[in-house]
Amino acid sequence: MSTAPRPSLKSLPAAPTGPRAAAQAAPAPAVGEPKGAARKGVPSALRSDPHRGDGRFPVAWLCICAPRGAVPTATSKCLCGRDRSAVGHTKVLALIEDHTAHRDACPLRSNQEGRQAA
Repeated sequence: MSTAPRPSLKSLPAAPTGPRAAAQAAPAPAVGEPKGAARKGVPSALRSDPHRGDGRFPVAWLCICAPRGAVPTATSKCLCGRDRSAVGHTKVLALIEDHTAHRDACPLRSNQEGRQAA
């Protein structure tokens, strides 16, 4: 028993019999932009910066990496030059306490006005 031949999946268009003119494009506006274009501009271009800072910025960073089933690690960095790291559960916990204590002792975080008055 033989199977029937499969029909061709490709359909070729019929070839044109003669030359023909190309389709014309829609006419473009004569001058300028369409009406209302100025109202659709970027409104934030004239506004003040909405992300103004309040004078605070990060000074010290504590990064802890504790994946499940792996040894935890931590790093403590500060703009004053302090850069410490720890590997292991107990050492990471000690570094967290040390980082917290450093926030009170850091020369960049202490009150500069009180120092000048003394």
